[in-house]
Amino acid sequence: MSNISLARTGATPVGRPTILDDYEFDLRGYLVVHGALSAAEVASLNDAYDRFPELDNGEWYGNAQRRDYTADTGFELHNLLDCGDPAFDVLIDHPSWVGHALRYAGEEGTYVQGTMIDEAIATIRTSGGHHPVHSGGHDASIRTQYGYRNGRFRCGQLNVLIALRDIGPGDGPTMIVPGSHKQNLSHPLIGDYARGDRMDDLPWAEPVYANAGDALLFVDACLHGGSSRTNDGERRVIILRYGPPWSRPRFGYTLSDGLLGRLTPERRKILQPIPPQLTGSTHVPLDLHSSYRADS
Repeated sequence: MSNISLARTGATPVGRPTILDDYEFDLRGYLVVHGALSAAEVASLNDAYDRFPELDNGEWYGNAQRRDYTADTGFELHNLLDCGDPAFDVLIDHPSWVGHALRYAGEEGTYVQGTMIDEAIATIRTSGGHHPVHSGGHDASIRTQYGYRNGRFRCGQLNVLIALRDIGPGDGPTMIVPGSHKQNLSHPLIGDYARGDRMDDLPWAEPVYANAGDALLFVDACLHGGSSRTNDGERRVIILRYGPPWSRPRFGYTLSDGLLGRLTPERRKILQPIPPQLTGSTHVPLDLHSSYRADS
């Protein structure tokens, strides 16, 4: 990692990222916020992990479902924020990264300005596990693409990976090819995602080591994956994917009334920026440029 990344300490306040954040994110496609979570937050989230029941692939925990990407990726609990455990609520609008999500993937300055979390996943990976290399700017989908126009970032998705345990050599760190969010050619040494290529010895790929509480932020267009874990124990990472407010969950997961009812208005707006508009409602939806209020 660059000296700038290694020197980054402390949580970033809510608001616009710094000019160094913008430069690093544009140059490399990712940045690291060290100490994004407090020690108390890390402990609370690890306690929540310890409360996970034994689940087979496809089984449910509240409104969250175990859905492993491959046999090698390990335990992956999708729709995590609706598992029924409020310990995870703090992540939705966490001040260490929500400003970055709004800046990079929030349609800043438009009539649809805002952001939403369209995926939230708890992962546990043990020895031998890995996540295959995937993505890359050469064929990025609209959802994952990187863009910058007229002084505004236009990214389809910002990934926030939060380490709940230290991740060093042998712990299966995420690996990224810096700058690959802008690549025009596919990497010559990998095949398609279905082949399950490992990141471990891929030329130009760099491991991103982290302490518990650090957060890795990257645009999904970067060529990335999870290297092989060779150490004993568990790699515990939470993945949040922020996108524009008009996004929708990729796998169709829904949010329960119990979750939406307990959230603050600010957190609810990130999980449900556009509430359902039911037939017969007297509410008239507005966007940022609307002035006529028929229901006022």
